[in-house]
Amino acid sequence: MDIDRITLNPAVMGGKPCLRGLRVTVGTVLGLMAEGVSRERILEAYPYLEPADLDAALAYAAWRLEEREEVLTAA
Repeated sequence: MDIDRITLNPAVMGGKPCLRGLRVTVGTVLGLMAEGVSRERILEAYPYLEPADLDAALAYAAWRLEEREEVLTAA
């Protein structure tokens, strides 16, 4: 996964994962793909995105789904 394309910055889009520091969130791209919008149409709508950004968004989402969060308790 090209993790360098995914950025997390509290000052950009409320700290949501974005593509290359742009104001396009991973969630926006995934939502469009889930609705059946083609990669070509997404790239037309966001001309500053690159095909590798779409791949990175999918890879990041898959990676996040594999994570398991544990609740920490005080001893």
